[in-house]
Amino acid sequence: MAEGDRAGLVALAEAIGYAEGPSALLRQAVTHKSFANEQSGDALYNERLEFLGDAVLGLLVAEALMAAHPDLEEGKLSRLRASLVNARSLADAARARGVGVVLCLGKGEERTGGREKDSLLADAYEAMLGALYLDLGLESARAVVAADFAARIDAGEPAVAHRDHKTALQELAQARFGEAPDYRLVDERGPDHDKQFSVETWVDGACLGRGQGRSKKQAERRAAREAWRALTGG
Repeated sequence: MAEGDRAGLVALAEAIGYAEGPSALLRQAVTHKSFANEQSGDALYNERLEFLGDAVLGLLVAEALMAAHPDLEEGKLSRLRASLVNARSLADAARARGVGVVLCLGKGEERTGGREKDSLLADAYEAMLGALYLDLGLESARAVVAADFAARIDAGEPAVAHRDHKTALQELAQARFGEAPDYRLVDERGPDHDKQFSVETWVDGACLGRGQGRSKKQAERRAAREAWRALTGG
């Protein structure tokens, strides 16, 4: 098992408003389940704080988006929120805060590069917000979210152009429906040297896109593009 950098945790605590150093909840927020499982006794880890932090983050981002864009309709606000509150975006925010170096990880996660995994960093960022909310209140959490996301909130454009549509669709589907898209191969024609694949993309029980290509991946990308456009109107 590997404890995170203690000096880094002190610096993180100070940066997000802990005048007296890291609290017990903040230490819990940066403790992964794999580390807790290797401790004796009932060691605490960050999953419950992540649950709370997810709700806090969603509220604060929604609030900020409504304030920054009073004329946007609900659909566009939802797309903006989905482009902000996803694993990649949160992991980037966590990296900027130095969260990776302070994580407490089990031996397996340490060996496999857990400090750089988007999923672990995103979870820890949400747990950090949950701890901050409980320790110092909503205004302190709001200040951190504003500092980390204000520029993108003010810009008012989903960051889709720089990502493939499969990634964008997955993030949107997870945010809106709590599930990943389902890609179904529905047709395969032609000789081995000139195959044509047809794939459907299903989201929330509905077929929202169909794509064709010379490979399954190409067909999936095209189907994802159709599905993303169907959900966003883009």
